[in-house]
Amino acid sequence: MKNRFLNTLQSRTSAAIIVVALLSAAALMPQQGACQQPAERDFTLGRNAEILINMLRELSTQYVDKIDADRLLEYSAEGMVAALDPYTEYLPEEKMSGFEVMTTGKYGGVGSLIRKKGDYIIFAQPYEGSPADRAGIRIGDKILAIDGADAKGFSPDDVSSRLKGDAGSEVSVVVEHMIDGRRDTLTLRRERIVIPSIPYSGYVADGIGYIQHSDFTEGCYDQLREALERLQRQGELRALILDYRSNGGGIMQEAVKIASLFLPKGTEIVSTMGRDSLSRQIYRTANDPIAADIPLAVLINGSTASASEILAGALQDRDRAVIIGQRSYGKGLVQGTRYLGYNSYLKLTTAKYYIPSGRCIQAVNYSERDADGRAGIVPDSLIREYRTDAGRKVYDGGGIVPDIKLEPNYVSRFALTLYAMGYMEDWADRYMRRHAGEQIDIDTFTIDEEDYDDFKVFIEEKEVPYESETRRAIAALRQAAKADLYDRTLEEHVAAIEALVKDDKQSNLETYRREIIDAINAEIVLRYAYQRGVIRHSLTDDQTVGKAVEVLGDAEQMRHILTEQDLDKH
Repeated sequence: MKNRFLNTLQSRTSAAIIVVALLSAAALMPQQGACQQPAERDFTLGRNAEILINMLRELSTQYVDKIDADRLLEYSAEGMVAALDPYTEYLPEEKMSGFEVMTTGKYGGVGSLIRKKGDYIIFAQPYEGSPADRAGIRIGDKILAIDGADAKGFSPDDVSSRLKGDAGSEVSVVVEHMIDGRRDTLTLRRERIVIPSIPYSGYVADGIGYIQHSDFTEGCYDQLREALERLQRQGELRALILDYRSNGGGIMQEAVKIASLFLPKGTEIVSTMGRDSLSRQIYRTANDPIAADIPLAVLINGSTASASEILAGALQDRDRAVIIGQRSYGKGLVQGTRYLGYNSYLKLTTAKYYIPSGRCIQAVNYSERDADGRAGIVPDSLIREYRTDAGRKVYDGGGIVPDIKLEPNYVSRFALTLYAMGYMEDWADRYMRRHAGEQIDIDTFTIDEEDYDDFKVFIEEKEVPYESETRRAIAALRQAAKADLYDRTLEEHVAAIEALVKDDKQSNLETYRREIIDAINAEIVLRYAYQRGVIRHSLTDDQTVGKAVEVLGDAEQMRHILTEQDLDKH
């Protein structure tokens, strides 16, 4: 009945609900070509709200199958925001805990990532210093029971909900240790777990510090300042690399505070503006800098977004840092939350970000869509020129274009498939059992030829659901040739091309050998030295970090970039 309801509701009634819901949403949006008077706008909103309520009531009471009213509301809410942007969403009570973790980086629990393996859930990454870590739990340890309940067959959500709870409360966990098969019954006292925003900081060259910043949750300014001051105490800090690659952003005000570490008090960092210019708000640094003259390099990539783009863009517009990497994501929309009652919220976009030069970093225009409903990218003809403080040319159109562009390092789908299937983690467990009690050099560790040969044997018996893009293209070519009646003419040539493609499992293990070894090395280092060890290990051959070190060591190149070099549009 439940499945029938879901399928029927989605196919027959959801479209109608969405239409009505969008009418309600339209009453809240500015009208193109005309501006509604307050009385007319209030009437339109009231009318559509009444229609929506009546429709919900009729469906919940008269529809042929019994309907879950909560699910019906969720469908209608999804319809309301479907034509807006992906950041505007309805947050029912059950989603609020996840939203809190995303914005604060904190939750009550034992402090570990988990994953499913066979019939059980295992600990995938206990956080350093967490209750799980202090209790001796290690990566790969299996959860057999929680508070007396047999955990066989539990889903990750089942286990997560049982391990989480109020700080100070206790949970009993029976674990089977991966290394020796020993079973322990552990009583863990839950704590307020804080996921660090600064997973690593240290020196990468003589006088050149490095800080990796992973998100903009509450308190990340304090963590970054502490990391910076620690570097200043440890040695003579002559230059600094800030790594914002794959930082998806978060709280804007934290970005403004971090900028205050490097820019004069009172410097404008970002402004926001909603429907009209009267809503414009300007955010400035409020503190004196503690690293006003230290040369800076900021690393970004295509997953650098939101608050991290604000910080990188402000430092670029103020000619304070050299930006290195790939063009950032282009997320320049401001979200706020509104309480809807019954512990539910609406997260909605209320404004856009503008960095000091005046350019908006938003790349996608969700207010204008094509006939297929796809949102538009700003065309070259509408990209506008702006100027940094030093007069350098910069452009809008979305995201931050780096001063020094580098090609991204792509990972093959084959290696990603091995990782997603958990095979690298499983083999790393096997390695740890064989090398129990041994220590490694975090900076130089790598598995040897014998180890990799063993990994290949390990993979031989595993199912790897992988097909290369080349082989997919060959299959598509065959299909197109058949449709065009060219199949007999071209088959010999297609077969000859296919014979050249070596993408069987063992061939791929050689083709992508280097990146597979790198991923396995990271898994093993994680087991010895947590996430900070993985980052430290990766820095030894990180080409982007190497480029930053090179540039920071060249005063003339730094001067040229920050005072004379114009940016490209893309």
